[in-house]
Amino acid sequence: MSGTAAATGSGTASSCRFAHYFVVCGVDADTGLEPDDGAGDSFEQSPIRRSFKSKVLVRYPENTDRSPFNKDAVNMLCMPRGLSFRTQADRLDPQFHSFTLSSDDGTRSYGFVHTLYEEVTDPKIIIAMQTLSQMHHVEHQSSSSASSPSSSTSSSTSPSTSSMDSLVSSLDESDAESLAGISGCLSCVGSFDPVRDTLYVSKALCLLTPLPFLQASRQFLAQLHQAVMSHTAPPLPLESYIHNILYEVPVPPPGRSLRFHGVHRPIVCQRPGPGELPLGEYPLGEAFSLLGVDNMVQLLTCAFLETQVLLYSQDYQRLMTVAEGVATLLFPFQWQHIYLPIISAPLHHLLDAPVPFLMGLQRREGAQRSSLHLPHEANLCFVDIDNQCVEAPEDLPAFPDQTELIRELSEVLQHFGLPLQGGVTTKPPTTTTTTTTSSPNVSSLVLEDLMEDRRNGNLGGEELAVLERLQALARRCGGGKMSDDRQTLGRVFAEEEEELKAAKLNIQLREVFAGRLAAMFGRYDEFVIHSALDLDSWLSNREGTFSFDKGSFLSAQPMTHLRFLSRFLETSMFSNFVDGKVISHWAERDPLQQLFDNRVEKERLYDTDKDSCNCHYRKSTTLFESAQATERRLLKADHTAIHPHLLDMRIGQGRHQPGFFPKLQADVLTQGQNTNKWSSRVTASRRTEPKRWTTSDHSGVDNEPRQKHTFMRKNLRQSKLLDPSPEAVTQTHREFVDGLLSECRLKTKRMLMERMGKESVELGQGEANITGLQENTLIHGLCDLLERTWGHGLQLKQGKSALWSHLLHYQAAQGKMEAPAESPGSDQRTNDDGALLLRGSLIQDMRFIQTMSEGLSEVGQARAWIHLALEKKMLSQHLKELLTNQNLLRQLYKPHAFLLCEEEREQFLFHLLSLNTVDYLCFTRVFTSISIPYRVVIVPMKKLSIAMATVNPWVCVSGELGDSGVIQMPKNTQEIFFQSMREAANNLVKHFHKPEQERGNLTVLLCGEGGLVLSLENFLLHGFKSNRLFQRNVFVWDFVEKAVISLETADQMGDMHGSTLTKGPPGDSLCHYVTAINASPRSIGKEGKFQLFVCLGIRDRLLSQWLPLLAECPLTARTYEEGALLRDRAAVHSLSRILHTLNDFTITLETALVKGIDL
Repeated sequence: MSGTAAATGSGTASSCRFAHYFVVCGVDADTGLEPDDGAGDSFEQSPIRRSFKSKVLVRYPENTDRSPFNKDAVNMLCMPRGLSFRTQADRLDPQFHSFTLSSDDGTRSYGFVHTLYEEVTDPKIIIAMQTLSQMHHVEHQSSSSASSPSSSTSSSTSPSTSSMDSLVSSLDESDAESLAGISGCLSCVGSFDPVRDTLYVSKALCLLTPLPFLQASRQFLAQLHQAVMSHTAPPLPLESYIHNILYEVPVPPPGRSLRFHGVHRPIVCQRPGPGELPLGEYPLGEAFSLLGVDNMVQLLTCAFLETQVLLYSQDYQRLMTVAEGVATLLFPFQWQHIYLPIISAPLHHLLDAPVPFLMGLQRREGAQRSSLHLPHEANLCFVDIDNQCVEAPEDLPAFPDQTELIRELSEVLQHFGLPLQGGVTTKPPTTTTTTTTSSPNVSSLVLEDLMEDRRNGNLGGEELAVLERLQALARRCGGGKMSDDRQTLGRVFAEEEEELKAAKLNIQLREVFAGRLAAMFGRYDEFVIHSALDLDSWLSNREGTFSFDKGSFLSAQPMTHLRFLSRFLETSMFSNFVDGKVISHWAERDPLQQLFDNRVEKERLYDTDKDSCNCHYRKSTTLFESAQATERRLLKADHTAIHPHLLDMRIGQGRHQPGFFPKLQADVLTQGQNTNKWSSRVTASRRTEPKRWTTSDHSGVDNEPRQKHTFMRKNLRQSKLLDPSPEAVTQTHREFVDGLLSECRLKTKRMLMERMGKESVELGQGEANITGLQENTLIHGLCDLLERTWGHGLQLKQGKSALWSHLLHYQAAQGKMEAPAESPGSDQRTNDDGALLLRGSLIQDMRFIQTMSEGLSEVGQARAWIHLALEKKMLSQHLKELLTNQNLLRQLYKPHAFLLCEEEREQFLFHLLSLNTVDYLCFTRVFTSISIPYRVVIVPMKKLSIAMATVNPWVCVSGELGDSGVIQMPKNTQEIFFQSMREAANNLVKHFHKPEQERGNLTVLLCGEGGLVLSLENFLLHGFKSNRLFQRNVFVWDFVEKAVISLETADQMGDMHGSTLTKGPPGDSLCHYVTAINASPRSIGKEGKFQLFVCLGIRDRLLSQWLPLLAECPLTARTYEEGALLRDRAAVHSLSRILHTLNDFTITLETALVKGIDL
């Protein structure tokens, strides 16, 4: 963003100015003191320690066309904790912090806030505070009368534990000690007495700029404050300096620096050139010093993979420093999701956001990490800046060449004298107290610049006086007592050197990361797919179009990079980056992408090895070159803005009153004054000729470029996010719900296409290891989506996993099941076509996961459960069962939660149900070390089906991961292998999931070879008692008939030993159906009757209820051997579960199959 040298007025020229707005926030005497309910203060705190609502007192100009002013958002971010009151007993040090605002079109502006404490002179405010303090004192005395004096004294003499500063600092230990040492009664600490105390209140001076000119803005605001506190008036009214920076100081052109004038001394800012990295002034050295190199790399890995990132610190500026550092190091990629480095108390509901975010939360005084209620922790990166701790998500892949990268970063930090382990706090340049003089190089250049300005006639009276003093100091030699002027000069030089050092370190750290990404994606353009003929056709088919050949790209990468890269290729930032490359064929290329492409071309000159899999780590070669360019601009300004000057002000305005920020004259600050003689004065330094600054100087590189194509990403508007009104909050969560549903649809579609091989065919992918890696990555993304969905609106959670917490609550609500849990082997192995053998219930699968000896955390258990359910094709059904307990849902979730939106929830489950059409072995392949028991059946020839085996049988279980070898089995031992039963049921499920026109004959699946009837017949024949080896066929229908007679007789005679199995609809229906089949006028034979019995039972959803009745029948114990399947409760329960899954489908039988029986 660039502009003319002397931009005036508002309107379109606002984009060319150094600053868009000057804002003052503080207490509004007209509205008085309003408690800030959103701050979460306790009424047990003294009123002087509570937060009160602040207001935007003034802003200049009123508005600009390109950067509309968001009054509520600016007020909330200028004073996130509201107004802060102090007395003379408290520290009144000024504080500095910054923030960022994103407009709806994607552009970003920056706010820089200098908070000072100003004496309260309004009697209404003083009386209000006195009244509140007296009321609190009375309440405190009455409540403490029932408690011991020692406890009262202890609670009243600990102001540091209830301090509610509006900015960085809660009182540190030394402050608390100084306050605790104040003698007196209760009213002397944490209270206010206007006779004894002087009341102070916080006031925020804010500068809103289009670019992150951190150092220049900090210095300008600090000089304003210094002028306010000085006992001598500044050379000009403060309106002159504010008007100058708003309307007469432009942004420097790309590749140049600009000097403008604050109240006391010049200020220099600079912008990188077109071939350099974008502007980034937030001190990366401080971020690395606070966290340490290892933690910072881990944090950046989380950001690249778009996990949820929550920063945590007492200091607002630390939050902003780390957040901006992360965003800067992502180049050339851009964060696509919620970005709020500072969230005030009214915005804490955004922690419920079920989307990736990068947010910062202020730590309360004395608050512990365990006290935070965070609904999303499964995929959360929690960064405790003050304690140098980074809690990364489980199973986080390492950044490519992470060891070498950390070594190179450490070398850069050591070169600048910074520690590597983290935990070092740095003071801002404005508060430094060092008296060390700068090097002769810097000081001589500063003096030389001033002399040049003097020769050019650009220095006024004040500047000439300063120059004379500087020249006198420069002529003095060492020795003797240093004067105050020389101490000031030394402090200025030290600050300049610190600023220069920080700028050079920033560039070198950024060059290291930019070099790594250029090496990793040096040939990315070779894998971009240009399938559309024009932009409109690409837009209309974008969702179903693949723009990047991910499989081929991964195949060309080193094996150690694959886990990170496979997940990174699925992120929104990479997708947006590739889309920009595709669009560049028809539209102007994004400046950031163009800059990266130019760097990639340069990187290829060093890439002599064309095989990416064998490339070695290569350090950045542009560190010093890039730093020197920045150093040259900072040491020698290319341009000088016009000086502040007198404005056409009314007589009596602009009077100086020490300690009070004046009431500014609005008419001279509302708009630029185009008619004054200073409006066109701009000078250039002796090194450069005046140049017209146009808007085509690659200005977009410095800021986040405007989104030319809004389809590329659909983000929530930050103006809505920063609105704490109930209507806006409801609308925000409504958009979260819609976003989750859309993400589920896209993820399931992507998983289906990848699994079915369509993408591989279209893109020519063929390597099995890459395909498996991509599948695992997509399933990991599904796990993340489920965790975020189950975390939305969650208000009661156990552990870090929202999904597993819900499962545990459901398990507790269901209670213990009567039937024992199935052995894991019975619902784990697959047959030849990959179909699973048994399906267990939701609770059974939970118990299986809980008994695994893998030592899994809550998050690991939830992921294992998802893998198991997905492999068993039960994920949608399990989640549907989980959501049937409406009372539990309302207990666990807030009303706005996704899981309480019935329509969206049903669609969500429908999309997950579509995954049943493909086969996954995700559980088997991931959890390879689990011991799984298998049960094997030996099925003799049908004519010998009731006979026991007389040979020496053996079994060998084999699969993709290996085989068990030959295992000998004892004679006369048979155990079931539910292959045929499971296969029959699975074929029916597949039948109903196919499109109607692709379905086969249902009768064949029921009655044909390998069908449901034959499978159930084999189950009931197992273990049937017989003493003969050779005999005629035994018919199952004989047993069914006798069993029904036995049930009816036993029920009439009361021989069921208290059983209630026959006392109800299942028992009545069994007897009724068997009687009706036997009464059929047609001669259909016993096999036909059993076939009809099974078909009618499965059609009317009764078969799964009849099987336990037959097992409990008194005849069963006399007819079947002890080891028979029908006498095995677990086997009967498992088979009932299999049959129960078929109840979800409507089965229509052919007329010939029903045999005219009307039931």
